Amino acid sequence: MSTIIPTARTPTRIVARRKPQHTVQAPAQHDGVRVRRGENTDLNELVMLEERTFDSDRLSRAQYRRHLDSDSAQVLVASASHNHFLGAVVLFFRKHSNLARVYSLATQPQARGRGVGTALLEAAEHAARRRGCRALRLEVQVGNARAIRLYEHIGYVRIGRYEHFYQGGADAWRYEKVLG
Repeated sequence: MSTIIPTARTPTRIVARRKPQHTVQAPAQHDGVRVRRGENTDLNELVMLEERTFDSDRLSRAQYRRHLDSDSAQVLVASASHNHFLGAVVLFFRKHSNLARVYSLATQPQARGRGVGTALLEAAEHAARRRGCRALRLEVQVGNARAIRLYEHIGYVRIGRYEHFYQGGADAWRYEKVLG
């Protein structure tokens, strides 16, 4: 059994799952944005979000299906209501590691600048802390100024660069935030 991530306005509900999952509670809402654990019923929305957000390096339907049921991954989704899907973050956890990784962060184009990315990252940080992680890492395309501003604004520090990291050959910055 696992719980949907409660927000400041929603109570915890129990949802049946195939595998035991870690319980994660989200931080307070941001401008009406709620963050909860992704469910198999979110699969179509997650795939559509990938297609709207990324030109390459997209997660497939099969990958999302695996991540939704994985012990080493966690998918969190942001919404204004259960039917108004705003964004998602995919986290990876490794056994015997105190580092977590944001593998993917995506927001609907019309939701950018409304606190969705911040809410998703705060929920990801909370999930990582609950799993005993000391830091959260992520990569971002060198030319993605908007995302870089967001990460640096909320405390992520640039720790490295990867050449030709993305499918199209673009370089990536690696960022890390130490979790208190």
